[in-house]
This record gives sequence, structure tokens and C-alpha cells, in this order.
Amino acid sequence: MIHTHSLGRAARYYPERTALASGETRSTFRELHERVARIAAALSRHGFGVGDRLALLLPNESEYIELVYACAWLGVIAVPLNTRLSAIEIDHILVDASPRGLIRHSSLPVPTVQLAWQLVLDEEPLDVRSDAYPDAIYDPEATLALVYTSGTTGHPKGVVVTHANILANVDHVNYWMPYREGGVYLHAAPLFHILDFPFMFAAPAFGACQVTIPRFSPRSFCETVERERVSHTVLVPTMINLLTQFAELTKYDLTSLEQLGYGGSPMAPELIHRTRAVLPHLQLVQGYGLSETGFLTALQDHEHTEDRLMSCGRTCPGIDVRVVDESGKEVGAGQPGELVVRGANVMRGYWNNAEATTLAFRDGLFRTGDVGYQDADGYVYILDRVKDMIVTGGENVYSGEVEAVIYEHPAVREAAVFGIPDPQWGELVMACVVLQPGQALSVDDLITHCRRSLANYKIPRRVEFSETELPKSGSGKILKRMLRERFWVHQERAVG
Repeated sequence: MIHTHSLGRAARYYPERTALASGETRSTFRELHERVARIAAALSRHGFGVGDRLALLLPNESEYIELVYACAWLGVIAVPLNTRLSAIEIDHILVDASPRGLIRHSSLPVPTVQLAWQLVLDEEPLDVRSDAYPDAIYDPEATLALVYTSGTTGHPKGVVVTHANILANVDHVNYWMPYREGGVYLHAAPLFHILDFPFMFAAPAFGACQVTIPRFSPRSFCETVERERVSHTVLVPTMINLLTQFAELTKYDLTSLEQLGYGGSPMAPELIHRTRAVLPHLQLVQGYGLSETGFLTALQDHEHTEDRLMSCGRTCPGIDVRVVDESGKEVGAGQPGELVVRGANVMRGYWNNAEATTLAFRDGLFRTGDVGYQDADGYVYILDRVKDMIVTGGENVYSGEVEAVIYEHPAVREAAVFGIPDPQWGELVMACVVLQPGQALSVDDLITHCRRSLANYKIPRRVEFSETELPKSGSGKILKRMLRERFWVHQERAVG
């Protein structure tokens, strides 16, 4: 269904406009549509059909976009894999998703799970032929993708994203960050991330060209914006911070850049001011959302006033956001509580996890796990996470997952993992550890232990060993709030 309203629409209304730009290679929407049809036929020859899963472990590149489009065409469920995960973490996801096949890049971790079919795309291109292809499916409730996010227990959960979910996201994005025909969108953030994934379908719906860079750096970003005359992009605050500190920024012509969306982690007002100073012509749009919901609120450029820089904005038509107390009763303006939401953008559940799905919803509303409040004008302010999640460089790190790995070390008696503020990454992962009596363990040894099982961004960047047991509640639960309080004094904590 999403094909009809994105690439299919572009092929009808903008057939000769440039659709994809990769290096010197250019494809029009007509050419891209025909190629995607042939890729869909190739996948079909390999046995892929409606409901089958195809895992994708690839850097940002045009082939990634083409493969996701082909999956949408066939009704195959794309499973975009985080390229920063370790092989062990990828294995966990593959076991849960049980894909029919995997298409990966040789530069990325090699999973050990045995699948029926696997292709290393940069070594053996997909056998695309000029033969007949099946009709594109039109089913709003068909599953488009499984977007995985780790739970607090460390077990990955697959968010079931339907075609209708993404179409709703396309509509919402266009409300906050309007596209224009002939615009150019740059995929600088990872395509596997829910922050960037919907733009893959929004761009063709409005006749915009898409450009990719395999890995973000300030130089590659500036070179691409200047060369391709990029008009729209979305970045995480860590990228924006690096960009504003890039010594050669003024050497590049970035005047084509009209709108910059940002989100995925805390963004300090100081960084917003710095961005305004170095890119004064740019319109800023902050987006807040989750893998389970896509975008929920946004703070538009004209709303970036001093008194609202800590807000993540308001909803658009089609999204209902409320703040409720522990019993589920809605609270008044300015009163903190958990944010709960509903709308066509909200997932229908977690893959193979009925229990987690049931817990995630109450009275028909999805529980975000975020604590915040709405002011009298409806602007949302995030105060903290209900779950102990750390947001570092735009990536979510669940403390329970890191703790589970630390506890695997025989010298560890107690461990608590939490986020501490960092001007570059938003938050850093910190671990407070109590050792078993008579045991010795260095910080370097603990870090080495963690690296065997965790992605690099999940590794604790600061470790403290405590001589006394960690503070606990009456029920025996470790009070992380007491451990992290000293780090957050005089700090504003928010998530974007």
C-alpha cells in the first residue's frame, strides 16, 4: 500500500525528476520504479513472498532504499538492522525475527545465525533481470518493517510497523516539515533508525530527490549538501554539535539547506543557539517520537523561543497525546505524568511478544514510558524516562541490558547503569559497581568484558567502584536516582 502513495505516486506525477543521487549516478523516478520492480521480481525468484522477512545489514546507500521499496512492493517485511550492533546482538534479533534471508555488507559484523539465504551485496550483486514482476500489494495493515529496540531486560523487541503506520508518519512529517517538488533530502542519519526511516517514503511522495552518505562526518555532510544542493535533512544532536565545531564550515556553500530536523537525544539550548549562529538561514524543527510511534510532536522553527527551547513541541492533527497519572487518569496542565498516545502512526504491537504488547497499552493508549507535562498551550516537555533508558548520540541504551552483561563477570556483586550528562553526546553510559568480597577488577578489564557482548555505544564510558553496597528501596530495588543525582545538579535533562 505504501508503494502506491510514495514511489508509485512519484512515478506517475514526476517520472523524469531525479529520484536518487549516488555519486555520479542519477536515477529518475521512472527508472527507479522500473528497477525496484525488477528487484522485487528477483526477491520473488528467491522465494520471498507476503509476510516473509528480509533482514538488511547495510550502510546508508541507494541500494538500501531500493531493497526496502522492493519489500514494500511484495509485502515482504524488511528488518533493518542497526549497523553498530555486535554480531551477538544481531544474532539475537535474527533468532527472534526468523527472516528468510539476509542481505549485508562485507564491512559490517558477520552474524553466526544460519539462514536459508544470504547475500553479501558488495561482493555479489542481486541478480536483477528484465523479466516479469508481480503487482504491488495494497494492504494498509500489511507489516512493512520490524524495527528492533532493546527492552529493559536486554531482550530485543521488534516493533511491528505497518504500511498505514508509515503513511500516517508521512502525513505528519509534511505537516511539520513541508516538502516541495524538486527538493533534495539527505539521509545523513542512519536509515535503520526510526528518525530517518519514514523520510524514505515521504521524499518520493512529494517529488523530492534522495541522497545518501554511508557515514556521517562534517566534511562529507558539507560536501554533499554543496554538491547536491540539499534542501532538507534530519540529524541527531551529536551530528549537529560536530557540524557547528567544524573549522572549515564556512568554506562550503550550504545556502540550499532550508530545513534541519533534529531529535533522538537531548539537545541543549546552547547548541541550538550555536546552530543559529553558524547557519542563520536555516529553519530548525525538533521532533520527538519513539520506534513504536514514529513522530509524535514537533517544535517548529518559529516556536524556538527562549521560553520553549526545552519543549519538544505540539502534536499535529491525527495524533492524540495525553499526560496521565499512575492509575491512567489524565492530569492537568503543568502536572507531570506519563505520556500516552494514540493515532494511525502507533504500532499495533511487538513481534512474537504478546505480553509486552499488552503491557504497552492501557485503555487503547500506548504508554510511551516518558514522564513529562503539557503546558496550557499544549506544548509537551519531557522530564525523564520511566524506564531507565540512556540516550547517547541519538542511540537508545537500556541500562538493564548493560547491567546484565556486567553481572556476567564473576567478580561483580552489584551493578547499576545510568546516564550522566555530556555536552557532545547528550548522555554517557556510567556504571557503578560493587565487587564480590576478596575480588579485584580494574576498569579496563570490565570494559574489555563488556566489549565482548555489547555495541560500542553501549559500553560504559565511566566506571566507579563502590566500597559499600548500593542504595536500595524497601523492596530491595537499587535507587539509581540517588546515584545519578550528583551528576545532574544544575543540568536540564530532556529527550528529543
